[in-house]
Amino acid sequence: MRTSSIRRSRARVTASAALGMLLVGIASVPAHAEGIRGRQWHLDAFGAEEIWQLSTGKGVTVAVIDSGVEKQQPDLAGQVLKGKDFAPDEAGDEFTDYTGHGTDMAGLIAGTGQANGGDGAFGLAPGAKILPVRVPGAEGGKKSQAAANREFNAVMPEAIRFAVDSGAKVLNISQGSPEGSPQLTEAVKYALDKGALVFAAVGNTGDKRNQTEYPGATPGVVGVGAIDKKTTRIPMSQHGPQVDLVAPGKDTLAACAGGRVCTSSGTSNATALASAAAALIWAKHPDWTNNQVLKVMLNTIAKPAQGETRSDYIGYGAIRPLRALKTPGDPGPADVRPIDDLAETVTPSASASASGSADPGPVESSATPAPTPQASQEDAGNTGLWIGLGIGAAVLVGAAIAVPVLRSRRG
Repeated sequence: MRTSSIRRSRARVTASAALGMLLVGIASVPAHAEGIRGRQWHLDAFGAEEIWQLSTGKGVTVAVIDSGVEKQQPDLAGQVLKGKDFAPDEAGDEFTDYTGHGTDMAGLIAGTGQANGGDGAFGLAPGAKILPVRVPGAEGGKKSQAAANREFNAVMPEAIRFAVDSGAKVLNISQGSPEGSPQLTEAVKYALDKGALVFAAVGNTGDKRNQTEYPGATPGVVGVGAIDKKTTRIPMSQHGPQVDLVAPGKDTLAACAGGRVCTSSGTSNATALASAAAALIWAKHPDWTNNQVLKVMLNTIAKPAQGETRSDYIGYGAIRPLRALKTPGDPGPADVRPIDDLAETVTPSASASASGSADPGPVESSATPAPTPQASQEDAGNTGLWIGLGIGAAVLVGAAIAVPVLRSRRG
């Protein structure tokens, strides 16, 4: 099933920079009526303008294995490569997005902000390229859920192998099925052996049945959950041993299908941002292996607030790409995977609820110990607490100055 379940198209906001108000979509009007970049709170939380002076993801291909990607989306112009269509029952090809979901994910990853005369929506890695790999939906729809599960486990392994063989270093899978398979596990292993990283959403039924989904729970996949601007896990974000990392997934605004800008929520969105963060790191350190990129992501996360190594609700913690770029720490051995997840260890997520493990709430709100002593307080302020105290006028002014610089350098 698609895991980005809440969307508000062209949402409007009202904000006061002087008061440091957070910019969040609250109504439905054309997005370009306000400054679109100023409404992308997740990018401010990451410190995007500073990130883009260090890396834009240029040179890295991210496969979006999803419902298709509209290459004509103005903020994705020139970003979308020739991919492949594994969903022949849907009209069109990999550039035809039959639900709009895949385009939204691509926008979160690699939007350029060039739409509307330069007032478009940015992705976290605006220099990365998108490889669209269109697959059938994992939900039942016109077919039974059992038939959809069989189709998913027949097509997804092919899609993963194609993406890796086509040069994608990062695979973004923002969808899930309640059933996995040995074929899916083997395809993920193939991707890892070929040097790629696979990120997948853990699912959006955390406040309901919390049913384990695949490939988020497949061995070797980095399972991603979602948090809000207060760094608290959003209720829908599923929990269990399959959760490795979390990223913003509440009211994130991005370029989406039909040339629009959309605000949506879910673990899909968080997964796209985690994939983009990996692209940023890889672009700066192209000689690193998939193990080393993941190790640095883990080195620099904001850890669970209660001090655990990991929790079933937010995994090892929240990604902090600026810290990862500025003070990455030791990337470790090239051939050693930093997460011991290559065995069939994930059990149904309901067991996590019954285990007595409580939701820890936010990730830690103070600066986490850096993997290297030179980590600065500036890093912690940009990425540890996100922007829970609001966006100040100085930040907004800084964004207004820095974004045109990026555009001129990219142009």
